[in-house]
Amino acid sequence: QVQLVESGGGLVQAGGSLRLSCAASGRTFSSYVMGWFRQAPGKEREFVAANSRSGLTTYYADSVKGRFTISRDNAKNTVFLQMNSVKPEDTAVYYCAASSGATWTQRASYYNYWGQGTQVTVSS
Repeated sequence: QVQLVESGGGLVQAGGSLRLSCAASGRTFSSYVMGWFRQAPGKEREFVAANSRSGLTTYYADSVKGRFTISRDNAKNTVFLQMNSVKPEDTAVYYCAASSGATWTQRASYYNYWGQGTQVTVSS
């Protein structure tokens, strides 16, 4: 069992930055692929970014590539999402998720554990 708790959400102006954190407890953090997803009102949950177990390989949705950076600190059981040059369309509830699969995936159904989410609102 893995418990995930996100933090760092809030209100930010377009063009600004925000850093989300996700603290994990429970089983060995480094054995999980970690991902970030988001869900805007009236829309389906969508993949944002994922990070391999070692943290050496990262994957991004096209909509955030070049603006967002996912990273992890396995010693502190934490994964981060650095959000730069944010846009109003980035407004959503952001969730971190853990997958016990062997490789990364953008499919939400492949992630075993989820946090409660943190709201990010970008004003224009």
